[in-house]
Amino acid sequence: MTRRALVTGATSGIGNAFARELAKRGLDLVIVARTTDQLEAIAAELRSKHGVEVDVVTADLATLAGMQAAANALTDSARPVDLLVNNAGASLAGWFGTTDIADEDYQLDLLVRAPMHLMDAAIKTMAGRGGGEIINVASVAAFTPRGAYSAHKAWLLNLSRWADIHYDDVNISVQALCPGFVRTEFHPRGQMDVSGVPKWMWLKADKVVAASLRDLDRDKPVSIPSFRYKVLAGLAQYLPKTLVTRMAKRGR
Repeated sequence: MTRRALVTGATSGIGNAFARELAKRGLDLVIVARTTDQLEAIAAELRSKHGVEVDVVTADLATLAGMQAAANALTDSARPVDLLVNNAGASLAGWFGTTDIADEDYQLDLLVRAPMHLMDAAIKTMAGRGGGEIINVASVAAFTPRGAYSAHKAWLLNLSRWADIHYDDVNISVQALCPGFVRTEFHPRGQMDVSGVPKWMWLKADKVVAASLRDLDRDKPVSIPSFRYKVLAGLAQYLPKTLVTRMAKRGR
């Protein structure tokens, strides 16, 4: 039976790279995002190019209705999902304490509540039918003090590490993918100033995805693409937090 993956935030960036790579590998897909036209165009392209089935779910995952729509696809016993990629995300240009608290609520729902709900649906479904895999797109920011965004990603990293151990006995693997700066629409969409980020710190989305899937095959619970970010993440855990905080201010 053909394997099936659900990818959130599939219209651009890392999510789009996941959808394309998984389709190339022959997996059927459920792709989730807010814009139906973009989803349908991507679905048609992947069906034509790779001969896979692609279902479209239009949903704003920061809303209860959107989360439920995606969760329904995960719990559909007639079309089981073997791999969940929790990728949908965004960030704010300002630092917590200067931003609108309503915008912070939206970010919390999108970056924490949505992946929590979808993990819950996936785990309960996968555990009952022999296992599955979950990739949670966190960030190397999870290792640094960097405002609300890094706190959200640290939460996701922590939960992923625990779930990978706890659900090993029912054959569920959970990975936290922690990339650094990636050339996508993420920063321009959030109106973030990235002019101070040196060229060597930027990664390509397809390389991030390749590293993640390679690490998933090796049962690595945390995937940090590129040697340079592995070093930076390691240093961030041992250097003085005041120094790490100053270094982490880049890219806003």
